Amino acid sequence: MGESSDSVSIDIDMVPFGGKECVVKTSRGSVSVFVCGDQEKPALITYPDVALNYSFCFQGLFFGPDAASLLLHNFCIYHIDASGHELGADEIYSDFPLLNVDDLAEQVAEVLDFFGLEKVLCLGVTAGAYILTLFAMKYQERVLGLILVSPICKAPSWTEWLYNKVLMNLLYFYGMCGVLKECLLQRYFSKEFRSGEHGAESDIIQACRRVLDQGQSLNVMHFLQAINERHDLTKGLKELQCKTLIFVGESSPFHTESLHMSATMGSKNCGLVEVQACGSLVTEEYPLAMLIPIELFLMGFGYCKQPNFPSSSGNGPNPTSPLNHSCIAPELLSPESLGIKLKPIKTRADINI
Repeated sequence: MGESSDSVSIDIDMVPFGGKECVVKTSRGSVSVFVCGDQEKPALITYPDVALNYSFCFQGLFFGPDAASLLLHNFCIYHIDASGHELGADEIYSDFPLLNVDDLAEQVAEVLDFFGLEKVLCLGVTAGAYILTLFAMKYQERVLGLILVSPICKAPSWTEWLYNKVLMNLLYFYGMCGVLKECLLQRYFSKEFRSGEHGAESDIIQACRRVLDQGQSLNVMHFLQAINERHDLTKGLKELQCKTLIFVGESSPFHTESLHMSATMGSKNCGLVEVQACGSLVTEEYPLAMLIPIELFLMGFGYCKQPNFPSSSGNGPNPTSPLNHSCIAPELLSPESLGIKLKPIKTRADINI
């Protein structure tokens, strides 16, 4: 790993699960990156939604053995958290310039520069999906493909803009209060999932509440403000050439915008998977619904699942980056072939396609 400019430095602490937590100091502030796996492998970068960190946003997807045999076998994962969203984060100083979405996308580029990553696959959720899409537009030559979960791509409507303003005022004056947590839970999860069986909250909802309680309110407010001032990416989507796979829950408040994004990109470059009875955070609510479409998507890049994967430690043979970057055949990326309107089994133990 090497440093590309004087403005970037790093501080590393070893953390559990065979990874390491890195604080990368960019020209736009420090960014926490959790590196998981063998850094000789191809890179997959992730970016979570507002108020979440990588640990909660992606644990449902990455911690299962099937996902490990597909993702950790093929990639080194670089989990990027928005500034001040990492576990144990301090409050960002009030005199530090507020970052806009373009700044956040440039932060991603500086992180890649530091680790010496030339080309990456990207996985983002909602706000994180927007940042990675913007990054892909700025640096098309550095992005092999996008996996986006309930993505947004348009400037906020007046309704969303006003709603986010209310949330920012709550964050500023009251911190992560009960009303605000309920609003964020509605952003992430479907009503059925929030209610739980017999009215009891699931472990995932309770864990999400704990993550929100631990977050720094003003840091969350800054990220939400950047997203609330985002610009429309629609025009640029038509020129984006990288293959893209979009997941969206039918109960997500961003369902319509995700469909707009898919339609704009076209079926040649973009596959769409709608998940029934699911909110925005498909990675946590129904992660099993993502496995087969992701496996088909990655096959087009020359990656395959490792049989009899022993663990998620990152051991095993290192796959090489495919020379042919042509992705999965368009007919396999069609909504019908990917299983549009997947309906995961309630036990989360099986999927009907």
